[in-house]
Amino acid sequence: APHRTAPPTPGGPEALPPLWAMSTESSPLLSSRLFRVAGEAEMPGAAQEEAPLVVGVGGLAPGGLHPDPARQLSTFFGVVVPTVLSMFSIVVFMRIGFVVGQAGFLQSLLMLVVAYFIISLTVLSVSAISTNGAVQAGGAYFMISRTLGPEFGGSIGLMFFLANVCACGVYVLGLVEAILDVFGASGTEVPGAKALPQGYLYSFLYGSLVLLLCLVVCLVGAQIYSKAAFFIFLVVNVVLVTIFASFFAVSPREVIVSWNRNQSFNASFTGFNVSTLRDNMYAMYSRDYTTNNTMSFATVFAVMFNGCTGIMAGSNMSGELKNASSSIPKGTIIAVVYTFVIYFLLFFMTSFTCERALLKGDYGFFRAINIWPPFVLIGIYAASLSASMSNLIGASRILHALAKDDLFGIVLAPAKRVSKGGNPWVAVLYTWALAQLVLLVGKLNTIAGIVTVFYLVAYAAVDLACLALEWASAPNFRPTFQVFSWHTCLLGIVSCLVMMFLISPAGASGSLGLMLLLLGFIHLRSAASSWGYISQALIFHQVRKYLLLLDIRKDHVKFWRPQILLMVANPRGGSQLIKFINHLKKGGLFVLGHVEIGDLDTMPSDPIQAHYNFWLSLVDKLNVKAFVDLTLSPSVRQGTQHLLRITGLGGMKPNTLVLGFYDNCVPEDYFLQDPAFSQARENDEFGVDLTALQAHFPPVREGESQRALSPMEYVAIISDAVKMHKNVCLARYFHLLEKDLPTSSSKRRSEGYYIDVWPLNLLRPDTPTYVDICSLFLLQMACILTMVTSWKAARLRIFLCVESGDVGWVSKEEKLKELLTKLRIKATIKMVTWDQVVALHGHQQADGESQGIEGPTSGAARLPQFLPGKGAGEAFLNAATFRVTDEYLISVNSLLLRQGGQTAVRFLYLPRPPADTSQYQRYLEQLEILTTGLGPTLLIHGLTPVTCTEL
Repeated sequence: APHRTAPPTPGGPEALPPLWAMSTESSPLLSSRLFRVAGEAEMPGAAQEEAPLVVGVGGLAPGGLHPDPARQLSTFFGVVVPTVLSMFSIVVFMRIGFVVGQAGFLQSLLMLVVAYFIISLTVLSVSAISTNGAVQAGGAYFMISRTLGPEFGGSIGLMFFLANVCACGVYVLGLVEAILDVFGASGTEVPGAKALPQGYLYSFLYGSLVLLLCLVVCLVGAQIYSKAAFFIFLVVNVVLVTIFASFFAVSPREVIVSWNRNQSFNASFTGFNVSTLRDNMYAMYSRDYTTNNTMSFATVFAVMFNGCTGIMAGSNMSGELKNASSSIPKGTIIAVVYTFVIYFLLFFMTSFTCERALLKGDYGFFRAINIWPPFVLIGIYAASLSASMSNLIGASRILHALAKDDLFGIVLAPAKRVSKGGNPWVAVLYTWALAQLVLLVGKLNTIAGIVTVFYLVAYAAVDLACLALEWASAPNFRPTFQVFSWHTCLLGIVSCLVMMFLISPAGASGSLGLMLLLLGFIHLRSAASSWGYISQALIFHQVRKYLLLLDIRKDHVKFWRPQILLMVANPRGGSQLIKFINHLKKGGLFVLGHVEIGDLDTMPSDPIQAHYNFWLSLVDKLNVKAFVDLTLSPSVRQGTQHLLRITGLGGMKPNTLVLGFYDNCVPEDYFLQDPAFSQARENDEFGVDLTALQAHFPPVREGESQRALSPMEYVAIISDAVKMHKNVCLARYFHLLEKDLPTSSSKRRSEGYYIDVWPLNLLRPDTPTYVDICSLFLLQMACILTMVTSWKAARLRIFLCVESGDVGWVSKEEKLKELLTKLRIKATIKMVTWDQVVALHGHQQADGESQGIEGPTSGAARLPQFLPGKGAGEAFLNAATFRVTDEYLISVNSLLLRQGGQTAVRFLYLPRPPADTSQYQRYLEQLEILTTGLGPTLLIHGLTPVTCTEL
């Protein structure tokens, strides 16, 4: 049939947006969703949620035609400041003495180096990914989701969001506790300062007020946040300067350490003293006075590492950065180096100047040795407040990115809204509300450990994303930041996993379980993306490598398997055959081939490329494991030749051609029978809806309608395949195959469904043997079918045709049984006497010889005079085609139908087509008469040895 152009249909190919509009990384993840909010495009601010795009870039470069008003922050204000403040937090003021006092200077230095080594590996991965393209809002979530796909991105993104929310609550409560420690009713300072009442509700109230302050700053926008963060950054650094100055300026003194009103002792600040450094050089683990638990290297290292987990604070601001791809690596590396230097100097000077008793007895000793003690309090309060704000605004940006990608449907849909300046204010409110819930918990020692574990999961995922990109060797992965390799990525993943279980084994197990649950949830919602799948790149890389190793010169008959090319004219009538061949492939290659009639010279573009999505959608709905190969050709024969030659790759090329039978049967429309083609509610993952799929494939042809293929051309295709040394199968009546026919139940087994094999060439009954390559091929294919789970209930029968006077039939049966035993094929051998059938063939043959082969035969043309150059084989084929009469074929057909039991499918021997093309029509007529009314039948001509009796 000529190339068909389906009329435009809603949701059809003509209704789809252009390809470039679908392939941008800023496009919403799901084009149609079960939980999609109606009229969401009309939401206030929805029009501003995405920056204008440059085709093929995935985001607008800075200085473009339409700059994003939200992108205003520089590297220093957008990355360095929040990252430094997040990495310092309260640890720099309250945990230095704890780490050095318990672990000693050498082990503290070792912990610092190991901790920064681990986070530096992740920083390298972040830098590589962020310099490989435009980074949109969402930071770590954006990087992970655009690399590992929506399942990993969504699950880890949500966990990273929750980690930031919980961390915000932890820092707020830490700030409240630090304030109450000084100004509370039971504080440690002078009585005049004890002005604030204490208790659970009061702590919640104070925390809510602090959180409200953070909310106001974040609602105003990133600009005011960056200014507030910069002010706090200056305050913290001034306090650090006073601490360093105090090591030099303050003279040695005794410090009174009191744990409670009944217990106190003196400890010394010695100034720079070599003996103090010597005493503090090695570890001396003991009980922690705040928890009363005995410390170890692992527990102290976990506390130390908690202070280093803020490296993503700058990345979370990616949507507000003028040039995120440049700012994130530069700013993060600067912040990491700066904080490492500060921590190292603090460890060194503390070990040089403070006795171990002071370090272990008072974790807030910086106040006691400072030039002006309130400086340290100001630093603690400022650092805690900045960390709270950083986590609040970072979490809101991650949530906004999750909402834009429609991963969690209506639950997060309002979080898409943004202000005129681009601030996601609804996402900020969501985050603030969740942080308020965290404050209700009160004491968060357990949650604090889980927060760090969640951070580490996100870091490991970033390393995994970079590792996948590196291993995939995709040409478009060429980051401008080159200081990384797959070794650093892999080491980063392992390091993060080890740290997770070191900090909290239960938390690590729980976080991985939560990740798997979220991953499964998003996957079950059939998330489709236009971001590209790294899994596809990795699979391609590995498949290419193994295909090169699949050497056809090493093929052996022991490991033969069918590799099938099934030519499909219209799947509406051929779907049941497609599903049957899927059972017959036995783990081999299965390709659906289709030829569109046309000439590319007369067309503006190749129409075939647009059709692949519809055929692949068909494969999905039929649930078969098949490839699709389409071609455009002036004739079906030429197109089939093309596919036989070029389909497949390397050692995976078709060795068997399957064709539907050429007759006038009109099958029912399978699309009307299968609910998958009539009742599905949603588009598939790639935008093909049922209306478009139904419109693409033409209706089932009528019996007398014009065909794209003539009988001569059909037989010529069979002949071509044989010449190309391909096995050929002709499938007839498979539209009658019952869906529930083969089952493994005892009921069906008792009903006696059979697979019948007739290994004799019934069109050439004078051929001497039952055992040739073709008959063994029949046996192999039938045996393969019985190995399929859904066909195990059917029993295999092999029919041996004998004449009454044949004394050698017993020996034939014994030889066949011996062969089946060697081939490990379980089958029943049925002896069939066919004297009357053979008599018909012999009578017609004798008549033909007595008449000089000139007498008329029913439906047969006169035998042509063979040219002198023709070989004896061709002469035999042509003569054999001529001699077989309709009466004989009808008799054989009746013999096949007379066999008892319910036959599910028959396997018959297909002879080679005649060499003389003028006999093609007669050859096809003979096959049609032979198989009329038989039900599902496979006519098979095998050319390749496929069985082996050796181990």
